[in-house]
Amino acid sequence: MGSAGGGGADGRKLPLLALLALATAVFVTSLTETLPAGLLPAMGADLRVGESAAGQTVTVYAVGTALTAIPLTAATAAWRRKRLLLVSMAGFALANTVTALSGNYPLTMAARFLAGVAAGLAWAVLAGYARRLAPGHLQGRAIAIAMAGVPVALSLGVPAGTLLGRAANWQVAFLVMTGLTMALLGWIAAAVPDRPGQERGGRAPMTAALKLPGVAPVLFVTLVFVLAHTILYTFIAAFLDDLGMAGSTDLVLLVFGAASLLSIWVVGAQIGRRLRALTLASTVLVAVAAAALAVLSGSPLTVYVAVGLWGLGWGGVPTLLQTAVGDAGGERADAAQAMLVTLWNVAMAGGGVVGGLLLSLLGPASFPWSVLALLAPVLLVVLAARTHGFPARVPAPRGDAVRANRFDLPRAER
Repeated sequence: MGSAGGGGADGRKLPLLALLALATAVFVTSLTETLPAGLLPAMGADLRVGESAAGQTVTVYAVGTALTAIPLTAATAAWRRKRLLLVSMAGFALANTVTALSGNYPLTMAARFLAGVAAGLAWAVLAGYARRLAPGHLQGRAIAIAMAGVPVALSLGVPAGTLLGRAANWQVAFLVMTGLTMALLGWIAAAVPDRPGQERGGRAPMTAALKLPGVAPVLFVTLVFVLAHTILYTFIAAFLDDLGMAGSTDLVLLVFGAASLLSIWVVGAQIGRRLRALTLASTVLVAVAAAALAVLSGSPLTVYVAVGLWGLGWGGVPTLLQTAVGDAGGERADAAQAMLVTLWNVAMAGGGVVGGLLLSLLGPASFPWSVLALLAPVLLVVLAARTHGFPARVPAPRGDAVRANRFDLPRAER
């Protein structure tokens, strides 16, 4: 079962080749979403719309994911996991190609919506897929490896895409994404072991996962934490411009991404024993960074230090929340993951809208203060959810945790 990827769920080591393919899929998903952020002026000019309207290419992507993640996850629950992942990646290839070739704003928005739909499918399967490829004691680390695609996209992908857009044009950046995705399709087909979906008789309603203790707190933290982060990240260029650092956006994003990579390495090494402590630390680090940006942003050095703390806090958050909701969901982990994906993208879309309103009404200086205000309830919920959601102790192996991996087995063995 696991030999194609260097080990399977019944082995003692991680299937690194397969997990790196999943990490690349996460990279494609994340970079497709955020790539327009560094290309907005050129995109707006070519599509004959303002920069604000061009920025909605990020929002419509998040809306596509938010609207379709839950229904599509339910509709495809019986699909084999590799087939589902290949279909979602093919959707990215199509959407990025249309985006690159379109000179029409409505068509571009439709392509971005399609990319968001593909992302809904991808995010709902990726974390669970990574768990099912790894032995039980290494599942948290497997998710961390897969989720490493997020900070890599932020630290390397967005700056590289921005530079490529400036050197050539923004269309080339999207075509490069198509080429990468086509190569990834072959990689997945060759190196990622397949896993079956759920049998129809074994599926419960998606909302049944909400009744499980711990799921609701994790979902709340996801919604509010991602909203806080997105408000500042989406409009970081405007914030830096207000500080007189408009020419430093690429370097600031590089610092953020490098710190995020360090964060996800720490989280991957420690998540099996310290999920709660890491979640608290992430929340506090982002809050400290926001406070520094709010009151000490007169110095460029302070801004870089604050952005580094922000990256250290944020980098491991996708892994922490995906792991927490998967643990809380147990047998219904896929349903819980789909709800997390939906709320994540609702928060991203909301961050664009709320950030735009703050920019118009209060100016860029309001962004870090809004982050601080939103992180206060996040910290309280994580502190309160010490029994379920973000437990103080690592739970001992349970029957339902074993059964949650029952789909890893060939049908004859179940």
